[in-house]
Amino acid sequence: MIEFTTATNPTELLQILELQQQNLPENLSEADKKEQGFVTVRHNLELFQKMNDVHPHIIAKSNGLVVGYALSMSKVFRNDIPILIPMFDEIDTTSEGSKPYILMGQVCIDKHYRGKGIFRGLYAKMKEEFSGIYNSIITEIDEKNTRSVNAHKAIGFRTLKTYTSNDQDWEIVYLEI
Repeated sequence: MIEFTTATNPTELLQILELQQQNLPENLSEADKKEQGFVTVRHNLELFQKMNDVHPHIIAKSNGLVVGYALSMSKVFRNDIPILIPMFDEIDTTSEGSKPYILMGQVCIDKHYRGKGIFRGLYAKMKEEFSGIYNSIITEIDEKNTRSVNAHKAIGFRTLKTYTSNDQDWEIVYLEI
């Protein structure tokens, strides 16, 4: 059984970081990146804890272990991860950027748990947690990550804007809460 909840302790944060590490592009084959997707940003525990203190990360657990996560990122951290600064700048130019939003900083599911509804469950829990506080959830996806692009569109995300930064093409998408 999968439990959807928020991260509440250092052990869960370390499990998220371990899952993140396993799914960074440099740790995956080209076939896995294309078929299974990948994550782009590497976080450190200190920043991760600060982010979680403001808005707890959404996690999926099975038998006490984190098997999926959706990171909750407040705009107050916009300058703390350099690769994300251009995204925040692009969001600022849109109508959604002028409304209250939560950034979903990264989503990942353990490869042994994919295709079981966890992606949808993480976002359902995120909507539940932030309903009444924010108007939307916004995230960006590397356009080469077609699995992620398609998964987000399948649950109702719409394209807000596309842009290029650091020789990567990005799609900013949003989901109304």
